[in-house]
Amino acid sequence: MAGPAVASPTPADVAKGYATLVHANYSDALHGAQQLHRAIQTLVKHPSAGHLEAAKQAWLQAREVYGQTEAFRFYGGPIDGEGGPEGQINAWPMDESYVDYVKGNASSGFINNSTFNITRAALIENNERGGEENIATGWHAIEFLLWGQDLSVDGPGQRPHTDYVKGVGQNAERRGAYLLEVSQLLVDDLSALAAQWAPNSAGNYRAGFEQGGLESVRKMLVGLGSLSRGELAGERLEVALFSQDQEDEHSCFSDNTHRDAVANAQGILNVWTGQYRKVNGELLQVPSLQSLVAKKAPALASKTSQQMAASVKAAENIQAPFDREILGGADAPGPKRIRAVIDSLTKQSTLIVEAASALGIEQLTLAMP
Repeated sequence: MAGPAVASPTPADVAKGYATLVHANYSDALHGAQQLHRAIQTLVKHPSAGHLEAAKQAWLQAREVYGQTEAFRFYGGPIDGEGGPEGQINAWPMDESYVDYVKGNASSGFINNSTFNITRAALIENNERGGEENIATGWHAIEFLLWGQDLSVDGPGQRPHTDYVKGVGQNAERRGAYLLEVSQLLVDDLSALAAQWAPNSAGNYRAGFEQGGLESVRKMLVGLGSLSRGELAGERLEVALFSQDQEDEHSCFSDNTHRDAVANAQGILNVWTGQYRKVNGELLQVPSLQSLVAKKAPALASKTSQQMAASVKAAENIQAPFDREILGGADAPGPKRIRAVIDSLTKQSTLIVEAASALGIEQLTLAMP
């Protein structure tokens, strides 16, 4: 565990603390993905309703941790810089028929195409090939292969475990091979990200980031502001609220979208306050953006902290399933709850820009919808 947060940190202190927090979060996400892969190995080797449920629970638990890492994006770091793996880790929304059977088409997807060779290279090559919804890898491909299409009005997908039973499920062996390959790829991608943020590793991304001073602080703020407004409030909530279409929700197969929103909002608060609750229960505390801004503009720092906490609370108020929550007019309870999250996130993105200005950072270009 890092030492207590510095009361009046320098930009260098904050950059180093952030690197420690990022590494801890990615390490936890990697551990969750490893547990998920082991659960999938058991499911494929011994298909049963219980083993399928265990794999689903492993996915949900790992997803809670990974969702907080989304605050480390949008500034060209290891996750989504040139050649970064973000697209094969978390791309969405997904055209399910690209991978496996769907209602009305029992032979769709790579799994049911015997001429398609299920290898890592082939999955990577075909991820988002020919269209952004042609997703072959990552969290949501795994999610679909565990839950199946969500055809239920008030619950998640109901894929039967027999889809993995040889001689019962159509192309069961190919489906199992695909699931094993794509879950191992997720483990390896997260392992590579954790390595880029590992301490005392000459030549990795962290080594340069820790020396970046105010420029590294700028990157941190770009990540928080972009996730707040452009990605979470915009792409993940506003788009779905406007379309009222299940296909626009983030984790549509598992009905876990409401928790995605909470984890993303929590990740922003983690970075701002320099605190991260590790999976083992330990509270990591590092020099924070909050303290850095408070030296220049204490009222603004306090207001930003309050707004970010309000965003987490508002996200926790979203009711599952999300595809029912988005339905109705502007005055319906579900849309009002989602709009409250969007409004809070929008306010905090403005405060993040103001915080950057207080630190002398005038050019804060955020990713917008």
